[in-house]
Amino acid sequence: MKAQIYRASIYHTTRNPFTHAGALEHIYDGGLLVENGRVQAVGDFSKVARGLPSEVEVHDLRGGFILPGFIDMHVHYPQVRVIGSLGDPLLAWLERSALPAEARLSEPGHARAIASEFLEALAANGTTTALVFGAHFAPAMEIFLDLARDSGLRIASGLVLADRTLPPAFHVSPRQAYELSNQLIRRCAGPGLVSYAVTPRFALSCSEAMLEVCQTLLREHPEVRFQTHINENAAEIDAVARMFPWAGDYLAVYEKFSLAGSRSVLAHNVHVSASELERLARTGAAVAHCPCSNAALGSGFFPLARHLAANVRVALGTDIGAGTGFSLLKEALQAYLLQRLAPDDGFPLTAAHLLYLATRAGAVALGMEDETGDLTVGRSADFVYLRPAANSPLAAIARNAEDAERLLAAIFTLADSSMVAGTWVGGRRVHGG
Repeated sequence: MKAQIYRASIYHTTRNPFTHAGALEHIYDGGLLVENGRVQAVGDFSKVARGLPSEVEVHDLRGGFILPGFIDMHVHYPQVRVIGSLGDPLLAWLERSALPAEARLSEPGHARAIASEFLEALAANGTTTALVFGAHFAPAMEIFLDLARDSGLRIASGLVLADRTLPPAFHVSPRQAYELSNQLIRRCAGPGLVSYAVTPRFALSCSEAMLEVCQTLLREHPEVRFQTHINENAAEIDAVARMFPWAGDYLAVYEKFSLAGSRSVLAHNVHVSASELERLARTGAAVAHCPCSNAALGSGFFPLARHLAANVRVALGTDIGAGTGFSLLKEALQAYLLQRLAPDDGFPLTAAHLLYLATRAGAVALGMEDETGDLTVGRSADFVYLRPAANSPLAAIARNAEDAERLLAAIFTLADSSMVAGTWVGGRRVHGG
């Protein structure tokens, strides 16, 4: 792939700003040199461009901002068309909004349409990597995985497993779950950007036999990931306690089957005990924080300060369709706002924290921090270009801001999908003209 230089203002976090001062790097007139899909140099444009052959193509993107591609740690492919179904808490929302929409994915043509809408929306919002809750139907997952491979995005996803509490149309037996999951795992094998994640919907929908199947799949396939939900809603937690009376808490259900580990991402974790936090940290499991969904469903305030104090890894997820949109910019801003209001466990987030949570934190949670999440030399060239309209408030702030972090805060506050002028994965443009 021919070498390219992208010239714009560049932001990324090369370290964790929750633990390291000076983690945010800003290059006012930046140059990003990309060749063969990798970052070859990043720094002041004049230095990066100096001495390069004349055939290196220069893309002058001044007036906008280059950020690492956003990483969505929790998002549901079947739920694109239920965004904005407001007014219910979690379990009622599932019954009235999410599950009827998901049932329609049993029809392959509909599944294909939803998958296309979903993948296009990710790229259009600057998301380059996503951990995706799939469908309950294997044909719909075959369609999704094939389209994901064609999209050029970095996607991990899996068949959603359930054998109780949900409507019968969603049920598979543990044996079927094992066989279908293995077929889909083989479909993801080999080089490429699409990988598999074992995906029980939540403990409430799974028998112990089904959770044992998940354990077996993880043991037999060390390359796959694991994702599910935990501690999202008080009524859900009470129901899990009744269903698994032997478990001391929600996490104990997953622990019995060795499902909480370094390959695991557990979504929400709003109502979590001190013991669960300590055990999550010990296992290395990560938590996907979904602030827009938490607010829309009335689930509660995420105890970010307690997660950080316990050294539990946290990154952001949009949780479409309970969430309010595909934008990680909006998700990060919502995290900031809710942490400002949280009565007990709020954490005073800065713009550097927001950028980290939307980018590198997800890479760390997925064990991909040496591949993506920032723009240091050697990383895959996964990035997004944001360009505000010339007469917009953000453009005015950019022309007059004297402080880099102040400008980044304005980007998270004012930017939206309309400003995503381009999205690249591995140096390949997957969105934008």
